[in-house]
Amino acid sequence: MTYPSAIQAITIAETGGPEVLKKTEIPFPTVEPEHLVIKVDYFGINFIDTAYRRGIYPADKFPFVMGVEASGTVIRLPTDPAVLDDPDYQKRGYKQGSRVAVDTPGSHAQYISVSWRTLYPVPENIPASTAAASLIQGLTAISFMEESYNVQNGDIVLIHTIAGGVGVLMCQFAKYRGAIVIGTTSTKEKAELAKSNGADHVIIYKEEDTIARVLEITNGEGVHAIFDGVGKDTFEADFRMIRRKGTLVSMGGASGAVPPFPPLKLSEKNVTVVRPRMSNYVYTPSESLYYGNALFGLLSNSTLRPLIHKEYPFTTEGAREAQIDLMGGKTVGKLLIKVSG
Repeated sequence: MTYPSAIQAITIAETGGPEVLKKTEIPFPTVEPEHLVIKVDYFGINFIDTAYRRGIYPADKFPFVMGVEASGTVIRLPTDPAVLDDPDYQKRGYKQGSRVAVDTPGSHAQYISVSWRTLYPVPENIPASTAAASLIQGLTAISFMEESYNVQNGDIVLIHTIAGGVGVLMCQFAKYRGAIVIGTTSTKEKAELAKSNGADHVIIYKEEDTIARVLEITNGEGVHAIFDGVGKDTFEADFRMIRRKGTLVSMGGASGAVPPFPPLKLSEKNVTVVRPRMSNYVYTPSESLYYGNALFGLLSNSTLRPLIHKEYPFTTEGAREAQIDLMGGKTVGKLLIKVSG
């Protein structure tokens, strides 16, 4: 197959504000024998993209191709016999034209060459936009609620905050598991959105005393688990809302990093604190296949229903606008860039 010599991608030549994002021409990616080549349909926009752009996470070189999440179609299969004979590769059933979702750095380009280990098969009944909107946040929701704390029927869980992309999916998954869901959010509009996705109680933290409301709802006992993506601003209060032998899953730092704390703090209620990374739950081929199948199975039967806030154009302006909107805190659901079509 003949490939174009150059393709378009969202890149940065230096770190900085949104103005450093540009749609530029780059060479077609190097195709390794063990790689698949993917023609990309959609980019998923994530907070980690802003961290690379600002230099919080270091770029390995410039120009640096942005993005860690995409969906598309397989246009070339591996040629390495070791890959083709690998039973874990064979289980995925890849062929020319297979639809896939991708979790790998440098994915915001028209074409990418990637290892099969970073790909997830997408069923035919799942739109490419849904695949890009749900991969990272859906895998996060399911793996954290199975392994960081295994949510069970009758558990009471608290989600900070509940109206974002991962918060909505966590709410849907926790209700699927039979939990009672309490969520926090910033506005009445977002509270209604959370309730429409199954939340039993929603606390508008700008207007209500979150600690008092959680203790009121739980008759003073606190919740079995807290999934906290806010970080610095909510971490101390979490210890007042968690019950004895509860689990606090610290899963993000939207307000800043959680400050250091003494381990003795956990002994007051025998609390477990976990700071997971989704990639460590999908590390092996069997783990990624398990969670990928779980995610797309739940999407297929509409148990999980990702919200797409907006599709942006594949332009310099579109890439900048998407990150500005994401950082502004006014979006609800997932932000995408439409590449093809």
